[in-house]
Amino acid sequence: MSEAAYVAIDWGTSSFRLWLMDAAGGVLGERRSDEGMTVAARTGFAAVLQSHLDALGAAAGLPVVICGMAGARQGWVEAGYIDTPARLSDILDRAAVVGGHAREIRILPGIAQRDRAAPDVMRGEETQLLGALGLDASGAADVCMPGTHSKWVRVRGGIVERFATFMTGELFSAIARDTILSHAVADAEDAIDQDAFGAAARAAFAAPASAANLLFRVRARQLLFGGTASAARETISGTLIGIELAAGLGEHAQGGAITLIASGRLKRLYQLALETLSIPHHAVDADEAVRRGLVTAATAIWTN
Repeated sequence: MSEAAYVAIDWGTSSFRLWLMDAAGGVLGERRSDEGMTVAARTGFAAVLQSHLDALGAAAGLPVVICGMAGARQGWVEAGYIDTPARLSDILDRAAVVGGHAREIRILPGIAQRDRAAPDVMRGEETQLLGALGLDASGAADVCMPGTHSKWVRVRGGIVERFATFMTGELFSAIARDTILSHAVADAEDAIDQDAFGAAARAAFAAPASAANLLFRVRARQLLFGGTASAARETISGTLIGIELAAGLGEHAQGGAITLIASGRLKRLYQLALETLSIPHHAVDADEAVRRGLVTAATAIWTN
């Protein structure tokens, strides 16, 4: 049986994912929880980490590499940012050290776009990019990374040139929970209504400036003509994703495939939207991407 070499962690705002890794990059154990930065800031980052390490029986001296919001200003230790244009390999040299622990703990930095006309930041997604594209990426890639705060990233020759963040996931949650449309989506079934989603994505992509009107039509349509809660939910989702794609694809080179880094339901929805709009793309699993990125970082930090 392989021996554990290090611990890799993706520590988000609301989620925590830990992998016990061997020297070859194989997974020996895994832990997941909702103890993201928001929870860990109250209960203690060190305590959360140790509880999961104890559950896996991890040795006391195993080093730990972390990406994500644990490196934010409100996190465990601020890991700072690398400014665009940012070479992906530079994140390996700028990992912050968490002091005062028997084991070595490193937190990877994020990337900042210090453009007054389009300021932006990412933290955690840079590691997904590293895992999906690799250190030796020589070509060009336009990358879509769905999430609570979706990212559209332009990468050329391993350099992040520009990126833009869209609050699509957060807007969906707020609209479905805190507006009049909450009545329309109540008790929606889990299954995706593909027809409703596709129609909404097409309409919003064609007329993104009408997004607010398209959203109210969800309520009016259900009142006047009926329809399921699932259709209403997918219409909201399709509208928001459609306007995101209209902006994200605005500078995309025609003919090139979008790299979609996603998993689960979001992966299915964004693939459906791209297929509906006849946009070529290929998908990379988000969990695999961030894990590969952390493996690359750990290898660079503790092997080279």
